[in-house]
Amino acid sequence: MPKPIPGELTFVAPRGAKPPRHLADLTAAERREAVAELGEKPFRADQLSRQYFSRLSAGPDEWTDIPAASRAKLGEALLPELMSVVRNVSCDDDATRKTLWKLFDGVLVESVLMRYPDRVTMCISSQAGCGMNCPFCATGQAGLTRNLSTGEIVEQIAAGMRSIKNGEFGSDGSGEAGAVRLSNVVFMGMGEPLANYKRVIAAIRRLTDPAPGGFGLSQRGITVSTVGLVPAINRLADEEMSVRLAVSLHAPDDELRDTLVPVNTRWRVAEVLDAAWAYAERSGRRISIEYALIKDINDQAWRADLLGRLLKNHRAHVNLIPLNPTPGSKWTASRPEDEREFVRQLKLHGVPVTVRDTRGQEIDGACGQLAAAG
Repeated sequence: MPKPIPGELTFVAPRGAKPPRHLADLTAAERREAVAELGEKPFRADQLSRQYFSRLSAGPDEWTDIPAASRAKLGEALLPELMSVVRNVSCDDDATRKTLWKLFDGVLVESVLMRYPDRVTMCISSQAGCGMNCPFCATGQAGLTRNLSTGEIVEQIAAGMRSIKNGEFGSDGSGEAGAVRLSNVVFMGMGEPLANYKRVIAAIRRLTDPAPGGFGLSQRGITVSTVGLVPAINRLADEEMSVRLAVSLHAPDDELRDTLVPVNTRWRVAEVLDAAWAYAERSGRRISIEYALIKDINDQAWRADLLGRLLKNHRAHVNLIPLNPTPGSKWTASRPEDEREFVRQLKLHGVPVTVRDTRGQEIDGACGQLAAAG
């Protein structure tokens, strides 16, 4: 597709062929209806859900609680293959694995599994490409191809959990394969999650609904990132969820943020932060402020001071991100001394701050680069 025009925003995804219907696209009631339409007893929907969400089964051959004569029909109608692996690339002593997926229409998206001493986190995509057009982001520069379906979002998680279960990622080799468990999911891969609002919320329901309706993950282990779509943030607050909200701010002043995060021309810094504080109040969760440090662009001490003034006395934590440059970009990561001074200025205002552990730099670390390479 044509390269985005600088500053141009795309909120509505282009129309195209829809992915096949998948069990994860449906509510529990809709699953029972779909199974009945196939001539099966409605309780088969719970059996099928248990196989997918609880047992993480790889296919009909494992569905021993479902009659053999029904398995192929149910599998074809409700558990079609949504994506296939193009390649897996690992680094950080195999503690990070990025997967490039090909969807039914040939579109490429990425997900990342990251193993830490006390947890496994998965970063997933919600769109193919992105319409927010942030100039330092590989995905933003690719433009928006389409929204992912709920099933395509959820299947990234299912695939990651199967890998852990099978001992392919996260097994310590001393006990049951995959003894570690996926505990954290971050919507920080390709796309702007709140621009695909309905499907992302439905996916969160599938991730957190108790078995057999979903994976039974904790909402508190899920983070949803946004560049600042204020109406959608307000809508998320009304969901009465306890997921963490991460705001990709990247600049404390409107003049610079208009360039770095073009959606700022629609909703200004003050509006975005006001919506974030309202979400924090409703959800009881601290807001994560994402800030990619870019050399000589947004890493000045005075900007750190301004950011600290905006955030102090609010329920916020700053996550500083050393920039992973995209190929051909004029921007690069901050100097270590500037990073340290930025941290110092924020701490002077009593604002909690950490510098993100940059995983996967050897494998096209920034989201979208693996897909761009094909």
